[in-house]
Amino acid sequence: MDDSGLTAVSALTDGVRRAAYREVISAGGVPVGRDEVAAALGVGRTLAAHHLDKLVDAGLLEVTYARRTGRSGPGAGRPAKLYRVAAAEHEVSVPPRAYRTAAELLAEAVERTGADVALFDAARAHGRAAPSAASAASAASAAEVLAAHGYLPHEEDGRIELRNCPFHRLAGQFPPLICGMNLAIVEGLLEGHGLDAAWEARMDAAPGRCCVTLSNSKNKSD
Repeated sequence: MDDSGLTAVSALTDGVRRAAYREVISAGGVPVGRDEVAAALGVGRTLAAHHLDKLVDAGLLEVTYARRTGRSGPGAGRPAKLYRVAAAEHEVSVPPRAYRTAAELLAEAVERTGADVALFDAARAHGRAAPSAASAASAASAAEVLAAHGYLPHEEDGRIELRNCPFHRLAGQFPPLICGMNLAIVEGLLEGHGLDAAWEARMDAAPGRCCVTLSNSKNKSD
């Protein structure tokens, strides 16, 4: 068993530390400082820094330094210590399993046989059949639906960016296939929750986030 995965997961057992990690990951790759995390969590700066550094030790975050005032040269002050999500992925399976290898082999087989249309159809049906994210009191919003499936949506000005790709590693190996599958899943999720009239999903790849974005249909121009 790979102990690095166990170490990383174990670091998230503390509730405050887990919340600190969520705060950093929700920034979508933009480095954040201890002051921002402390304010978001309602804890002291020293405690926030302690948990952030523990996440660095576990390989979940990495450190970068930058001056946040925009000034440089003498008198500009020391660069601030900032945190962002580490690129490495961690997983734990007891007993050991090789689901990622199976996914890679299946993706390669689909590419070789040209079965991408069948995959996209299955992905859309999967999204439509996904469990409802609605509460007993109200229907779920698009952001709530996507958050329930691990996309870390960020909504602003009638647009939703997805700051996490659940299929990140596979998408890097098989971009057209997996990104197309991902788009079909998101479209299915919108359809299954009755949100497809209000939101349109499209391919919009950019570094540091999912290849799919959503736009509010009310904001579209003819």
